[in-house]
Amino acid sequence: MIEHESLRRFLAEDAPYGDITTGSIIPDSEGRAAIISRETGVVGGLEEAIFLFAECGVEARSLAHDGDWIDPDQQLLDISGPIHGILLAERTVLNIMGRMSGIATATRRFSALIDSVIPGARIAGTRKTAPGLRFFDKKAIILGGGDPHRNSLSDAFLIKDNHLALVGIEEAVTRARSVSQYRVIELEVETPEDACTAAAAGADIIMLDNMDPETVMITVQLLKDGGLRERVRLEISGGITPANAGSYAGC
Repeated sequence: MIEHESLRRFLAEDAPYGDITTGSIIPDSEGRAAIISRETGVVGGLEEAIFLFAECGVEARSLAHDGDWIDPDQQLLDISGPIHGILLAERTVLNIMGRMSGIATATRRFSALIDSVIPGARIAGTRKTAPGLRFFDKKAIILGGGDPHRNSLSDAFLIKDNHLALVGIEEAVTRARSVSQYRVIELEVETPEDACTAAAAGADIIMLDNMDPETVMITVQLLKDGGLRERVRLEISGGITPANAGSYAGC
């Protein structure tokens, strides 16, 4: 899946009136180019690159697949066509590929680390993306083996502290469920007690926000003691890094 209009907009942003430098000093002849990786990682953005080059009248042939683990100095694209078109698309292509590959690589590495300490757990994305880039960032997370989570405020219920400042946990879940029986309801909590209240109220997912490992373990045990643990999925959010992820093993 490609966001065609977004990619066209990126090209227009970079060259709203064409590439005046290339157009002025380089004769428009046919040429060839290649995109070669600098380091190991997960590649992303190949599909987008092919589209961007095509928009500029250039043919790009992929020598890898999005989501592949690649090596340094590996050729990823073979490019041929008008030199003006190649240079017109070049920077936009490299920006998209660099961003998506970086996100996919970080996701793959973090996912492997998390799975080694909490088997079956998954890394999930957030909505903290730069405006206009969410589709590409979320796609990169998927390429890296992560869960994209909700894409927008319209996808699923996520009841957060701002909502709970105005309405209680039970009432919030009840109101959300009355609107839709089929959409997932997630609720953010900061204490073990609120987690139990949310589970009892019928939340599908409980986000444990900014809890240290000890508090997470207390929360899990309280849910088990109340016969609520199997009702809900748990998310741990806030301050989790590769350096401290192992502290959550066994939670």
